[in-house]
Parts: sequence; C-alpha cells; structure tokens
Amino acid sequence: MSDEVVIRCRLNGPLVVTGPVRVVDHEHQPFDISARENVALCRCGASGCRPFCDGTHRKIDFQASELAADQPPAAT
Repeated sequence: MSDEVVIRCRLNGPLVVTGPVRVVDHEHQPFDISARENVALCRCGASGCRPFCDGTHRKIDFQASELAADQPPAAT
C-alpha cells in the first residue's frame, strides 16, 4: 500500500480516494472503511449512503467532467 493519498474525479461520478485515509463525520467519529481498498465519496448529493457513493449519480444523470488542465494555477 502506498503512503500517498490520491483523489480521482470520476467522469460523471464520485471522488475515488486511494491510500491511507480516514473518513470522519462532523463529530469526528470515524466511519468503518476497514474492508475497503478504495473509498468512493458521493459528489452528486443524492446517494442513500452519504458520504459514500451508491451509484445514484447514474440514475439522476449527474454531470461532472472537471479536468486539471482546465483549472487556473493555484495561488501561491
């Protein structure tokens, strides 16, 4: 397992997180993700198991196609 955390924006889908990560709620209580190699986080807002993706984005025709090349450089 890599020590690097990678967050991948899936075309019209979730944010897929790979690497050593913890997901906690607003009270800092951890979600049990021990059985997951990757974590798919909902970004459409319609998942029935938020903050995780359940595939609902396909049913509601969620559209998101951000590309790193389209973003302005980060401010320094």
